[in-house]
Amino acid sequence: MMKKFNSFNTKKSAAAKAVLSAGILSFALAGCGSDGKDGENGEDGVVGVQIDSAKSVNVVFTDAAVDAGAVTVNFSLENDNGVAVLGLTKDHDLRFGIAQLAHVTETMNDNGGVPTEYDRGFQWQAYINSQKEPGSMPDDTSHLDPKTQFQANVEKASDCETCFVDNDDGTYTYTFQQNIGNVTTPVEVVYNADYSQRATLELELPNFAANANYDWQPSTGTTEGIQTREVVSIETCYTCHQPDSLEFHGGRRINLENCVSCHTATSGDPESGNSVDFTYMIHAIHKGNSRTTYSPDSPDADEKGNIPAPYKVIGYGGGVHDYGKVMYPQTPAADCAACHVTGETAPADAELFLGNKSNTACIACHTTMPKAYHDPSNENCISCHIQEGYARSAEEAHGDATKRYKESQSYSAKFSKVTVTDNVLTFDVQILDEQGQAVAKEFIANTSQYTKSSIYFSWDTDKDYPAYTDGTKYSARGFALLNTDVSDYNAETKTFSIDSTNSALELPVNLNGKSVELFAGVATCFKSGGYGRPLVEPTACEYDETDPTKLLTDAAYIQDAPLSFTWNDTDTSEPATARRDIIDSSKCMGCHNQEIVHYDNGVNCQTCHTSDKGLNAWGGNAPTSFAYKAHEAEGHYLKYAGVGSSTVVKTDCMTCHTDDGIKLGRAPERTWRYGDMLTGEDMWVSSDAGACMSCHQKYLSDSGKSHIETNGGILDGISAEDVQNRAKETCSTCHSPEKLMELHGN
Repeated sequence: MMKKFNSFNTKKSAAAKAVLSAGILSFALAGCGSDGKDGENGEDGVVGVQIDSAKSVNVVFTDAAVDAGAVTVNFSLENDNGVAVLGLTKDHDLRFGIAQLAHVTETMNDNGGVPTEYDRGFQWQAYINSQKEPGSMPDDTSHLDPKTQFQANVEKASDCETCFVDNDDGTYTYTFQQNIGNVTTPVEVVYNADYSQRATLELELPNFAANANYDWQPSTGTTEGIQTREVVSIETCYTCHQPDSLEFHGGRRINLENCVSCHTATSGDPESGNSVDFTYMIHAIHKGNSRTTYSPDSPDADEKGNIPAPYKVIGYGGGVHDYGKVMYPQTPAADCAACHVTGETAPADAELFLGNKSNTACIACHTTMPKAYHDPSNENCISCHIQEGYARSAEEAHGDATKRYKESQSYSAKFSKVTVTDNVLTFDVQILDEQGQAVAKEFIANTSQYTKSSIYFSWDTDKDYPAYTDGTKYSARGFALLNTDVSDYNAETKTFSIDSTNSALELPVNLNGKSVELFAGVATCFKSGGYGRPLVEPTACEYDETDPTKLLTDAAYIQDAPLSFTWNDTDTSEPATARRDIIDSSKCMGCHNQEIVHYDNGVNCQTCHTSDKGLNAWGGNAPTSFAYKAHEAEGHYLKYAGVGSSTVVKTDCMTCHTDDGIKLGRAPERTWRYGDMLTGEDMWVSSDAGACMSCHQKYLSDSGKSHIETNGGILDGISAEDVQNRAKETCSTCHSPEKLMELHGN
């Protein structure tokens, strides 16, 4: 044995020799007797990822407690895979907020001038507040009223050496610096253990932010079945807004519950003097350029005596956020259901907006002087505007404003006797109300000089609608119901008989086998408005005596799908071939509601706004195709509009498109009409290139132009035929829908 050990390579390292010696010693000891008890196993290490290398972080509050006014919260961090996130410190950009949902009452004069206590329900009030004085003012101080204000705030974990504790396992503990037991300045907040409390957390990391909140009742410790005042859901906001466009305060605040905990009734903007209470702020912002106040003596007053009342907030560094430039896309704007969704899947307190508990939203939209007979010093709107009160409640008034639109959803167009004889189109049509009864001629509205209730006939609807010529453009294919040159009305049956003899319509030589449609862009008149509780019902249309093209009566468009069929010279029973999927009209209507621009019977814009439609001579020869108008519309381009709020990110194609809506190469015969950016002259563009140009024309570089033309695209066509003869686009070879989506940030 010894001989074998003596033969060990003497060139081994000292470390190796040490290991060998230890082994010999162990062997020797083993021969001396028992080695004793085995040692205890060590604790398992924590499986986790360090926060500075984490690709995602989610915050989960586990509990909270109040002890003599000191608030302590426990929480954990994990990534999207549920793996613990380790290494959070107080020196990360970590902040906490604390608020109470308190019952509020307010004493105000009733409609008889008698001081009366009103129940305002439960409102969030932050414990952490500061007093703010007006800072530097912008050059334009219009609509600003600087004054001292209070602002809710949060506290930085880094401001306290002992408040933050890392438990070394992905869980953490934080004790608030703000004691909530006796808050008297600058805003008094009386702690009540029976009221819901909300702790909030915001963590900003280099590439993303994480927010969370925890609601509980200290007296019982419960988190279930307590007041939370959850009235709206952030998911509803995403109907119009892209998620990353609602990341505020530098991108660190993304949680709606956190927003309402700071934007409380006592918070205001010192430079503008405006409230930044969440309810007030959101309603005032969305009222946008329609927010007015009654001031008939002002030189800026309109015919109704109203002047603009834009909602402004002055941000850090004196930056002006002028929300008077916002163009709210919802029409009717009075449809509260756009944001206030109710039902089984709605937030717990969704129906609070119907509670008549607050004047805040009223004043935010309508100001304190919406009409002549209001007293601007009396902000107690609900002293009159309440069920069974002197005037309509908000629910009643908004319901009346939207009633004609909702009733029109059940209106329809009934077509019959659709024929073509000697190249003349004839058909009968009745407009039916929600009861299926025909609507009389006097109820049919021409909403403007250029927008008349009409029926539009189209073919090749499975492709891109008729080519744009003098005899096939939308005005030639449209038949105004009140135009006696093309329409004969039977008062007994309330039927309009259409005949194209006296129109400019030029039909194809042979319609057989073509997909066609009859689309009703028809509005009907309703009585609405007035004092008290006016009855909203259909009424005969009235026009201005001095300008018969000016409609004086309210109107709404019928909401009925076009009659689509394959022409067979016999009847309309054979279904038409569906056009390729491009946009999801439900997404459009979700944001715009029932009116977008004109002829608002659904999203049928392509019926008139074809890709080859003529240029707008009054708009610098800009294209008028549906794609160009949608992509270049100011609302869809808000990132670069005057507000600069970026609330809709234009490059997110899925805002409007279907999953298969941006597939190239599907319509090689389509051509587009554009105006040259320098000369304004007509230029015709090939199919896929034209789709891209609807966004990118103003940014198209020489290299981009060369790339398009090298791959078979045409940018310099002199006519549709010229483009169709020369185009050999291969865009789809490389630009798959998946790659296009990725390129556009989806």
